[in-house]
Amino acid sequence: MRITTSRFDMHVDVRRGGRKPGILLLHGFLGSGADWEKSAESLSHDRPCFMPDLPWHGTTYSVDPRPGSFEETAREITETARKISPEPCHLAGYSMGGRIGLYLALHYPEQFRSAIIVSASPGLKTPEERTLRRQSDERVAERISAGFESFLDEWYRLPLFEPLRTHPSFPAILERRRKNDPESLVTALRTLGTGRQPSLWSTLRGNRLPLRFFAGEKDTKYVEIGRQLVNLCPCSELVVFPDCGHTPHLENRSLFLERLTGFLDTVDGRSG
Repeated sequence: MRITTSRFDMHVDVRRGGRKPGILLLHGFLGSGADWEKSAESLSHDRPCFMPDLPWHGTTYSVDPRPGSFEETAREITETARKISPEPCHLAGYSMGGRIGLYLALHYPEQFRSAIIVSASPGLKTPEERTLRRQSDERVAERISAGFESFLDEWYRLPLFEPLRTHPSFPAILERRRKNDPESLVTALRTLGTGRQPSLWSTLRGNRLPLRFFAGEKDTKYVEIGRQLVNLCPCSELVVFPDCGHTPHLENRSLFLERLTGFLDTVDGRSG
């Protein structure tokens, strides 16, 4: 289905099924809603699954040429969620989608029942760090513009993606990445990159949503971020996936779904 907001014409794959509360699934940078299809095949037996192509990804298009911001884009995603699911739904987001998801959980908690944040961070703590990251992101944007195919090869040779590269599903994942428009991805990076994300560290103490932070055991950077996050954030818990890297939801989907559904069912049982 397509949802139109003031800034975007958004494609959302909706899988109806079951009577339990639905879940909004947010993909990472370079991805699309299709990244969640295999998970949705299982989850939609019990609950609806909503899988948007996030702004400037897949077949979601901007209808407003003005430069946007991270905060404005997050509001548009929340508006989309409300149109799809008037009742509060669960939220799960990976990497870029996890950073957006954490922002949504902290700023629009009335729309969500819980949040699962996968391999993502509350942002950078200081303006100086964010400035340096924006400069780094700009160099990445220039590489995307210079040659998308060579960029993809370089990107997935980063150490954090090493376990994913050897996974049987990687060729299909890479083929989906190639379908994105490079210049749209540049806009996404300049709007939603970590250097553009408001720091959420000081906001974590105000969280009241049940929250889980998922990280792969081999992704030591995000395991440590998760430990710091849950120490500050009420109602939260860190879940570490053995023998996984940055993409535990793809590398060990069965364990990911087991832990995710167990958490969702617990939340639904408390509020049911």
